[in-house]
Amino acid sequence: MAGSAPEGTQFDARQFDQKLNEVLEGQDEFFTSYDEVHDSFDVMGLQENLLRGIYAYGFEKPSAIQQRGIVPFCKGLDVIQQAQSGTGKTATFCSGVLQQLDFAIVQCQALVLAPTRELAQQIEKVMRALGDYLGVKGHACVGGTSVREDQRILQAGVHVVVGTPGRVFDMLKRQSLRADNIKMFVLDEADEMLSRGFKDQIYDIFQLLPPKIQVGVFSATMPPEALEITRKFMSKPVRILVKRDELTLEGIKQFYVNVEKEDWKLETLCDLYETLAITQSVIFVNTRRKVDWLTDKMRGRDHTVSATHGDMDQNTRDIIMREFRSGSSRVLITTDLLARGIDVQQVSLVINYDLPTQPENYLHRIGRSGRFGRKGVAINFVTKDDERMLFDIQKFYNVVVEELPSNVADLL
Repeated sequence: MAGSAPEGTQFDARQFDQKLNEVLEGQDEFFTSYDEVHDSFDVMGLQENLLRGIYAYGFEKPSAIQQRGIVPFCKGLDVIQQAQSGTGKTATFCSGVLQQLDFAIVQCQALVLAPTRELAQQIEKVMRALGDYLGVKGHACVGGTSVREDQRILQAGVHVVVGTPGRVFDMLKRQSLRADNIKMFVLDEADEMLSRGFKDQIYDIFQLLPPKIQVGVFSATMPPEALEITRKFMSKPVRILVKRDELTLEGIKQFYVNVEKEDWKLETLCDLYETLAITQSVIFVNTRRKVDWLTDKMRGRDHTVSATHGDMDQNTRDIIMREFRSGSSRVLITTDLLARGIDVQQVSLVINYDLPTQPENYLHRIGRSGRFGRKGVAINFVTKDDERMLFDIQKFYNVVVEELPSNVADLL
């Protein structure tokens, strides 16, 4: 099951950042940097109903890219926003788009392009969720679906189209997607898009859009072709660069336990409970409902556990986190939503009862601020259905996750 990158392909972040800065030094006259930071959604000047959507979706505090990126986009500026996956880019441009739509007209006013169907559909879901109280009409325009159905939906009228380049270009050419009212154009994962050979299609689409249009380019890296696109399409763009996360997987021993079936996870966890209680541990599951379910099951077997998730009010969560930080409760069950907020110095064991649905979240669950040099152990429960995700995680981080040895207590 283990997969690791060949020697010499290790991504060197420092070297990359240095290169990037050299390229960008020469582009100074082109970019202006934008450093305003808004550390809560409430101070961004967003419409009331957009704020309701943001909070209902489970966001509490804006991530670094959201603190810097939402406001300039809302102001109608061309933006280049650079941050790696999993940092909240999607909600940044979705909020910027939703803030500026005119809901009185049901015409396409924003076009978002993504490199894959899955990502396009995911973005469209987030757009609809955040715009729930605004009554936004969105449509994911991707290959592999019925062209007729696309035409019918587009002709009936939508505010936002999120799609892959091929299908979007097709719809524009057939005039099923009218470009007259499009005022925002977003390229998500621009580096991915270019490496997949969509460059010509992106240019072709751009030719069909109105001349006065706001452009947002979002990308983890900025290869020369991406910079070339920004030069061609954008006017006086502001550049927002969010530094790489300080989190690292160094010093964390990672293991998996083969549990075959979902139903066997609970027994496995109970077998490990004595080991868990020696130290402070966090158990991650993928849904709020499962937090409640697992908490009940563990307490039903007289195991002491605390639980926290996004449906609890802030006050309750603060109390639970305080108990956990003070050590009066030693086992915490929670969801991804809170993975980034748990900076508990003493946690030395993380259990992924469910593997994360995105490889990026693995780092947020088990990663450490590299500065403390503390040791840690992560144990992943893997069913038959999870093997693919474990493989993806190993590839994504260039790590090898080994089977859990029987002397796990000695490792802590």
